[in-house]
Amino acid sequence: MPERKKTILLVDDDKSHRTMLKAHLGMQQHEVIEADDGDVAVHLVKEREIDLILLDLKMKRMGGMEALDAIHEMKSQLPVIVITAFSSIESAVEAMKKGAFDYVTKPVDAEALNLTVKRALEFTDLKRENVSLKQKLEEKFSFANLVGSSQTMRELGETLALVAPTEATVLITGESGTGKELVAEAVHHNSLRQDKPLIKVNCAALHENLLESELFGHERGAYTGAADQRKGRFELADKGTLFLDEIGDMSPTTQAKILRVLQDGEIERLGGTKTLKVDVRLIAATHQDLERMVDEGRFRRDLYFRLNVVPLHLPPLRERPMDIPALAEHFLDRYREQNRKDIRNFHPETMETLLAYPWPGNIRELENAVERAVILCLGEQILPKHLPHQVQQAYRDSNERPFAIRTGLSLKDMEKELILSTLRQTGDNRTQAAKILGITRQTLQNKLREYGLL
Repeated sequence: MPERKKTILLVDDDKSHRTMLKAHLGMQQHEVIEADDGDVAVHLVKEREIDLILLDLKMKRMGGMEALDAIHEMKSQLPVIVITAFSSIESAVEAMKKGAFDYVTKPVDAEALNLTVKRALEFTDLKRENVSLKQKLEEKFSFANLVGSSQTMRELGETLALVAPTEATVLITGESGTGKELVAEAVHHNSLRQDKPLIKVNCAALHENLLESELFGHERGAYTGAADQRKGRFELADKGTLFLDEIGDMSPTTQAKILRVLQDGEIERLGGTKTLKVDVRLIAATHQDLERMVDEGRFRRDLYFRLNVVPLHLPPLRERPMDIPALAEHFLDRYREQNRKDIRNFHPETMETLLAYPWPGNIRELENAVERAVILCLGEQILPKHLPHQVQQAYRDSNERPFAIRTGLSLKDMEKELILSTLRQTGDNRTQAAKILGITRQTLQNKLREYGLL
């Protein structure tokens, strides 16, 4: 796709000078629009999409300084290059203090102008890209991105909003695939350390000796193969966040060293004698029962209490079926766009099939199933046959379907049907139904009231 031509607004009350500059800028494949005074320029900035302004300082009705103020009041990021006589460089410097990008002097040197225009446009593109990336990051790591309408997920979002801006150590527990890493990322990117590194280590993936080297670094010659000094993850995460995934797989020796960091903020590289200070916020995660491991002597009690300042538990998907429709729709949106597919929705029986399966792999397994279905689907609806065999089989083996979904149901309607079906299954026992749905009894009461079922 060809790159869009850049639009440059040329503001000068000298027509012959404008004509000369316009011809030159046009040769550089830029679109040039003209204004003969500052007031016209201000109007054009309101009406047109402009990438750069070349602004003469001396004009009759509205001078360049006044126009610069008015333009930046509307669009503070719009780059302005001022044009001034050599004898008035002081005015150009004043304009730069007010936010102008740079200046060129009359008579304008063509090569110098090209370079200045090129720098200004590249700088603007970079700023736009940074803004776009920041917005994408904020969207990706927003707490609202933790999809789900169950009481558990709403409460989790509220807790994260309170915890993220603090320096508290966070311990995330839950089965594999429940989204522990996503929660860790959300905590970091909504913290005061968001502009600093987030370093991740999977403790289960490395042997004890390798893990210590990975965490604390090593000096040259610390062990066979250590040819150079290497910084560890704690040093790399200094002033930022370190995420230790599967911390329950860590050896007692490494646990003791982690405890020292949490207590004193100090580390030593393997093979070294120098004590290094580090300022790191720690987020840990595990799928194991650390309390039981403490009782069995397999995990240090003092480290457990240091890690468990703010415990966050992510329940498995089978305990919050109300979140399955929303998650499935979320992944459908993601993968139909990624694969450029024109898929409208799930067939009603497909959603029933998704709800009948226990999802031992949790959210990760659901995401993989939806991605696979999007790839295999050639029509406008995802059908049960597009789902993995084990998901289809669970539906066929189910003695009682969760509920019948009619074509055209919204997510809200699905939620209502699921609540009614669960109440029927529990003989209208609201306490038991709320537990199955993963919400509190009060929330169930509120939902029933909302849907006019009380």
